[in-house]
Amino acid sequence: MFKIKNLLALVLFFIPQLFFAQYTDVINSNRPGETMSAYAVGKSVIQAELGVYGIKEKHDLLDYDATGFGTDLTVRYGAFLEKLEFVLDLQYQTESFDTPYTSYKKNNFRQTVLGAKYLIYDPYKNYKREVNIYSYKANRNFQWRELIPAVSVFAGANFVGANNPYYFSPDGAISPKVSLITQNLLGGGSWVFVTNIIADYIGTDYPSYGYVLTLTHGFNDRWSGFIENQGYKSDFYSDSILRTGAAFLLSSNMQVDASISTNFKNTPSVLYGGVGVSWRYDGWYKEKQVANKAADRAKKNDDNKEQKVDYQEKERKRKAKYE
Repeated sequence: MFKIKNLLALVLFFIPQLFFAQYTDVINSNRPGETMSAYAVGKSVIQAELGVYGIKEKHDLLDYDATGFGTDLTVRYGAFLEKLEFVLDLQYQTESFDTPYTSYKKNNFRQTVLGAKYLIYDPYKNYKREVNIYSYKANRNFQWRELIPAVSVFAGANFVGANNPYYFSPDGAISPKVSLITQNLLGGGSWVFVTNIIADYIGTDYPSYGYVLTLTHGFNDRWSGFIENQGYKSDFYSDSILRTGAAFLLSSNMQVDASISTNFKNTPSVLYGGVGVSWRYDGWYKEKQVANKAADRAKKNDDNKEQKVDYQEKERKRKAKYE
């Protein structure tokens, strides 16, 4: 999930808004948590979020131990509209299982999701917060607008190949997934609260319903940390996961992160640890901005020329009047 969210908030709050575009001065990554942010990456911006992780499980009832590792990749692309983002989410995992009687392995794509996210409401559209240049504290005070979340919806589908050991329903290789996403900017922008309400594997034998709640805090312009609770429930498997971690901004277009996750039961007990990197290419977007600035500059020059011509014409008429 992650972003450096506080920097996004600072952009929204303290920089005059020329538009309600989703593009921000620094990378807006969903890593290392599992929430999907309400805001898109920006029109014509492409972003990749890659991670690797290790996993350890122990199931007291079924009497097995499992260790493994995996990798996940999310590719995000803003197209057609500033509010619209297309998302490809992949996760590949391999595990070794040991029981008192046997050992075995399984590996395959644990997740393959393709979909799109659209921002349906932005409380900061056409809004500019007044900055008090004399008081840092005043700029950090609570604002009632902070209670109004940005709202997005995601709609996509799971694609599962044949004989996938991670797919627990025999019905349908393609199943819908939808999410309702909200995002609040709190504390003058230094805190961000994101919620995802998710319905997954819709129409299969074992549909799954869940939530993810993420609270992120920016410590400075480079470091931020988060804490997250994820829960999901189905007739096949239910769990609640607590996750925490941090991210460091290497540059305006690159972020690295680390996180750790655990649950609170022994059927099975689960421990994850992972690291990742997020990178975006915004050259096409910047080129568009440069083009717009050039057009504005040309228009301003034309206006100045017209004003100069008007002045000269008025002077000519004034002189002619007294000749």
